[in-house]
Amino acid sequence: MNWVAIVLIVLGVWLALKVASALVKLLLWTVALLAVWWFIHPYLGLPLFPF
Repeated sequence: MNWVAIVLIVLGVWLALKVASALVKLLLWTVALLAVWWFIHPYLGLPLFPF
């Protein structure tokens, strides 16, 4: 392999890790918001599934 291929592979791995990190962060925020809704909805008199 030449140096261009090595740089592209390293760049691809780095970008894949960045995307995976962003998706995990989004998933954790979603879980946190659902947990807050789970605890608050009875006090507000709202249904569990507002959809």
